[in-house]
Amino acid sequence: MVATIGLTGLRPAPEQVALVTAPPYDVIKKGSELEALLAARSQSLYHVTLGERPAEAFARLRSEAALIADDEPAYYVYEQRFGAESRTGVFVAAEVTPYAAKQIIRHEKTFDDKVKGRIALARATDHTFGPVFALTRAKIGAVLAKAKSDAPLYHFTTDLQALNDLHGIESRIWRVTQASELGREIQETLATQPFYIADGHHRYHAALLNPQTHALVYVTEEARIQAYDRVVNGVRRFADIRSALALRPTSTLHTPPKHTFCLYTRDGAYLLDAKSIPTDVVGRLDCSILERELYPQLGLTHSMIQDPKHFDYYPESQIDQMKAAVDRGEYDLAIALHPVSIDELVAVADAGLSNPDIVMPEKSTFFAPKILSGLFVYRHVMK
Repeated sequence: MVATIGLTGLRPAPEQVALVTAPPYDVIKKGSELEALLAARSQSLYHVTLGERPAEAFARLRSEAALIADDEPAYYVYEQRFGAESRTGVFVAAEVTPYAAKQIIRHEKTFDDKVKGRIALARATDHTFGPVFALTRAKIGAVLAKAKSDAPLYHFTTDLQALNDLHGIESRIWRVTQASELGREIQETLATQPFYIADGHHRYHAALLNPQTHALVYVTEEARIQAYDRVVNGVRRFADIRSALALRPTSTLHTPPKHTFCLYTRDGAYLLDAKSIPTDVVGRLDCSILERELYPQLGLTHSMIQDPKHFDYYPESQIDQMKAAVDRGEYDLAIALHPVSIDELVAVADAGLSNPDIVMPEKSTFFAPKILSGLFVYRHVMK
């Protein structure tokens, strides 16, 4: 299905890896404490992915040997440990093919205007800095486990001062040359199944439009989706519509069962059950039900869901921060949802193969942990 090759380009000097690597550019909010922390680290890839002079920053990291060349094609096996859990995947260069080829399968709509900045960065530097996060049904886990019998190339813990979900995650990375027996096994195993984009749809879209022969992709058969919760300022306040809702009091804001929503205001927490659950793959998702059943009562429309005056979004792991935003009076209402399952996501993606209008709703999934940028900087080739 998906043809992959080993990566060539640049990778961090081992003693610099913890400082060079950074969260994905799209989770670093402008003006945030996280941005300030990364900006203060001169070796951070932040200066390339979001800095004002990315090409100059990239050249500086190379001249200072924070990034070193590696021109032998290789796969990079990446293990993340977080609490009692772990996830292993592999960085590859995946052949860029049109969506119609059904090799790289998306579940979100992609927009040309949203990738202009990423394409400009790719053309200014001739490199790709952040990976697409993809899922596969190929039985790759057992193959990747073979790499772990050797000492890792990198072994470090990310320090982001608790400002991002990647803080405190232990990372181990093994280098597997494409020409090795294990490299060939990785290549052959991945070729048996398509890739489903989990996160980074616009990174792949940028590679498609650039146009590149291959894209930097992290692929795994292991993934966990967190609920993508939200805080809301409706056109109408929650207190004004509360009497019209079949609410059940609950002790606090928490992740609810499927097809139930947990609502929190400064006056208390409540559970609200879905009234109707359709059978279609998109309509039955809790975020779709929420938009149909609750948003209209708050005077909210689909066009508002990306407007920060009305909405902000938090992964399930940040439910306390979401509650605090309501307690501070920044938002009127917090809403916690049950997370989307992998099977639900794949069902939507597969349905979209025959009808490209079938996609996951915006802000419906949050894959955690994210993938660090900068573990490998891929020197892509143009078509």
